Amino acid sequence: MRLFLAINLDPTVRRAIVEAAAPLRAAAPSLGWVDDSRLHLTLKFLGDTTDDRVPPLCQAMNDVAGRHRPFAMHIRETGAFPNFRRARVVWMGIEREPRLELLHHDVELATEALGFEVEGRAFRPHLTLARVRERTALEELRQLARASRTVRFEEESAVGSIDLMRSNRGSNSTAPRYECLHAAPLRHN
Repeated sequence: MRLFLAINLDPTVRRAIVEAAAPLRAAAPSLGWVDDSRLHLTLKFLGDTTDDRVPPLCQAMNDVAGRHRPFAMHIRETGAFPNFRRARVVWMGIEREPRLELLHHDVELATEALGFEVEGRAFRPHLTLARVRERTALEELRQLARASRTVRFEEESAVGSIDLMRSNRGSNSTAPRYECLHAAPLRHN
């Protein structure tokens, strides 16, 4: 099964993000836009994993979560990787937050101890809004870049758990569905 560790957002925050991104969708309708039910912050992509690795992962995330208190992350700005001229991913950014960075660091250490590979890139917290398809026209990307300058969004979202998620792959014409296998609550005392 294909697994990842995530911070899931409150449904009202997800809807607000989708509404704020409406000008982007209008400017570049051919992109693979993420449905609001699938908006999340990926802490760690684990990839294809066997069933027997799930219980140790759940325990490790319980241990990590037990060392962190709930906090808020601030969502703002839009951008693209690597940039709007050569966009591959369109995103909504997460403001730099030391508690989020420490949580990510602890997740990396815990998963490394379980034999998962450490991410080689720097942690750039973001919410993926869309994936750019290979044959997207340059003019559509220019329209997207112009539209991105009109999007004004700032929202706070509570971080209360680390969620172990399974991605159930859709067919070529449908997006994957996500299922939460385990939620490890952050320490509340």
